Amino acid sequence: MADTARRLIVIVVFEGVDLLDVTGPPEVFALSRRETAEAAGYHVVLAAETMDPVTTGAGVRVLPDLTFDEAAARSIDTLIVPGAVEVDAEGRVHPLVDPDLVGRVKQLAARTHRITSVCVGAHLLAAAGLLDGKRATTHWSTAQQLAADHPAVEVDADPIFIREGNVWTGAGISACLDLSLALIADDLGEAVALRVARQLVMYLKRPSGQSQFSVPLEQVSTTRRIEDLRHHILRHIAEPLTVMDLAEYAHVSDRHLTRVFKSELGMTPHAYIESVRVEKARHELESSDATLDRIATLCGFGTTDTLVRAFRRRLNTTPTEYRRRFRVPQVS
Repeated sequence: MADTARRLIVIVVFEGVDLLDVTGPPEVFALSRRETAEAAGYHVVLAAETMDPVTTGAGVRVLPDLTFDEAAARSIDTLIVPGAVEVDAEGRVHPLVDPDLVGRVKQLAARTHRITSVCVGAHLLAAAGLLDGKRATTHWSTAQQLAADHPAVEVDADPIFIREGNVWTGAGISACLDLSLALIADDLGEAVALRVARQLVMYLKRPSGQSQFSVPLEQVSTTRRIEDLRHHILRHIAEPLTVMDLAEYAHVSDRHLTRVFKSELGMTPHAYIESVRVEKARHELESSDATLDRIATLCGFGTTDTLVRAFRRRLNTTPTEYRRRFRVPQVS
């Protein structure tokens, strides 16, 4: 482990970079100083091509602390590579991958003990060859493109963050906070990370296995019949729902229904129904005091055992642990 007084964190900044990706990690690292007896824990700096102000995607300008050349002459503990996107006329999101910036990331990575990306910054790491042969995550909206552009990368769009050796990748923009907490836990221990999480009013740190995926965020189907079925499932989620029932409702064969679900939503009808039930159960666990038996009934699982198995399979946790971490306190 590096000397805690000398941990240099370099955050890459460039035109259009996501603002929270840049400002979130320094706040988390700064709070670690309050929670330890160390005189200093981390030294966070922003590095850019020049010392000119950089305009973020939010329109806010930030000032670099040093240039890429100056950073490359230092011994870097952790390199954080944020991302940037552009949205086309049809509302589709595309990550920005500038070849010159990719070269700089590769140069800095060679001087770095630990390499991380936040959100679509994973596309920059992949373009630099730093994710080849590794499992990685990114924002759910660009995961398919990352997999298509970089077949050597094993893309998993589900987790909040993934660690593969000294390379860490984070998911959505706000996941930069979770990733930073995980880095603190790696350096200073779980207890310190949890105290920092409380300072951030994050209740408790989300585990890396926690899913970034939520049913409302799914890609909307282009088939009206499937959209109608999705609403039908939501309305009748507490009831037994079989492929035969759905096929009869849609006036198609079981086989055709399964084929269309896979084509439109990327999963079978059974898997989709389970994902909706887990999402509803998550909401109940976060916002109510209902028992697990009651939640299992409300969400169509039938039994608590079935509910627990679904949570383990989809979220890598249990309903009880999920409630402990994410229960929203009720205001009296």
